[in-house]
Amino acid sequence: MTIPAIKIEQVHKSFGKLDALRGVDLQIEQGEFFALLGPNGAGKSTLINILAGLMRPGSGHLSVLGHDVVTDYRKTRRLLGVVPQELVFDPFFNVREMLRFQAGYFGCGPENDPWIDEVLEGLGLTDKAYSNMRSLSGGMKRRALIAQALAHKPPVLVLDEPTAGVDVEVRQMLWAFINRLNKAGTTIILTTHYMEEAQTLCSRVAMLKQGEIVALDSTRNLLNRLQTKQLRLKLQGALPASLLPLKRGESGDYVTLNLAATTEVEYILAELRAANVAVEDLQLIEADLEDVFLDIMGHQP
Repeated sequence: MTIPAIKIEQVHKSFGKLDALRGVDLQIEQGEFFALLGPNGAGKSTLINILAGLMRPGSGHLSVLGHDVVTDYRKTRRLLGVVPQELVFDPFFNVREMLRFQAGYFGCGPENDPWIDEVLEGLGLTDKAYSNMRSLSGGMKRRALIAQALAHKPPVLVLDEPTAGVDVEVRQMLWAFINRLNKAGTTIILTTHYMEEAQTLCSRVAMLKQGEIVALDSTRNLLNRLQTKQLRLKLQGALPASLLPLKRGESGDYVTLNLAATTEVEYILAELRAANVAVEDLQLIEADLEDVFLDIMGHQP
């Protein structure tokens, strides 16, 4: 039986009267690309900090590849790479020095340099290897922090909002490299507010709200949770009265209709033809992970 990459059992954590985590149970398998989603204050960063050994759980157990994060802290830190939200770095070193020091904390010597070179290349940092961290742009600093988390070649990588404030081109390059790592066997755990990232990259998703997991399923099953589709139309004329019950809203020149099934499109077009209302533009919109997220967060107590 394969040991889970991450196993979290009945974890509670309180700060005074605030219950940040309330009995979280979660298991992430080796090689997964897993999303941990939730609104601000849901408990995501608290859970990551406990997993990384930066704080202790109030109760419950967490393990990384079978090693307890409290009783076997040194081993679990060696197995984890964590990219924090904050841009925290040592201002006295250049990028390559920072990575060598980071790897050295985990017992990696000069034999690790080829891996550091690979990480620098994969993250587009080769030409910045000898630049001081203070001189880098925000996007470059973000890349350097990802490189730092990977310097000791951990089998489990935790990315806490890794693309916040990063432009589209850099974001695509980052994900190409992270995807490559995942396909080579690295377990990836991602928190992000960019739902399209989670939908595209992650095979399974957990959603946290007020310290509890309120949804845990494959991305495909979560998307199937909302069967409704929408038809967005730009019309030459007013919407016929027969279609008003389907109306969801208007935005500019467009009107949006709710569909129970795709087959309703033909009925809508027939009604528009009968009313002599011409269609200038038509878009069929299916529910995405953001719609599912808002539905779950809105309907959970």
